Amino acid sequence: MNKYSIFCFLFFFAMFSSKISLSQNTFSSKLISIGVVVSDLDRSMDFYLNGIGMVKTSSFNLDKDFTKRSGLTGGVPVTVNVLKLENSPEANEWKIMSFGKSPSHPKQKFVQDDTGMQYITINVKSLRPVMERLKKLKVSLLGNTPTPLNKDLHFLLVQDPDGNFVELIGALD
Repeated sequence: MNKYSIFCFLFFFAMFSSKISLSQNTFSSKLISIGVVVSDLDRSMDFYLNGIGMVKTSSFNLDKDFTKRSGLTGGVPVTVNVLKLENSPEANEWKIMSFGKSPSHPKQKFVQDDTGMQYITINVKSLRPVMERLKKLKVSLLGNTPTPLNKDLHFLLVQDPDGNFVELIGALD
């Protein structure tokens, strides 16, 4: 093996290793939760639970104060039903909610504006580097975010170029 081949091998090994290291140091969870706004909650729950075979693992209520403060719905309270393929901490979440609206596909301002996949949740170790990268891309933060969830975690809401909402949750540092 000549010096050039050794150099190329070491260069590509270093590049590959740095990519692995970056991804391992960015996210605090390997899971993604997907929120789906549906027009008929009972019908959708029946389909996913009884048709697909998912299990309901929990549900939670978001009050009007949090939904307004976070920029999520602008003040509309909602109940979110959490479904998984299995009742396991390692399973991704399919979060279903309804605002009783038929599909209309408007340009979304809040998650209740349309049906279908509306947002994904990504857990990160720190929001600061994410916010810096988003700022460079001129992506607007929605609501009054980042919004504290507790003493350790904050909630950040943005939209991708197609209007899909992305929640980021992590430490503010």
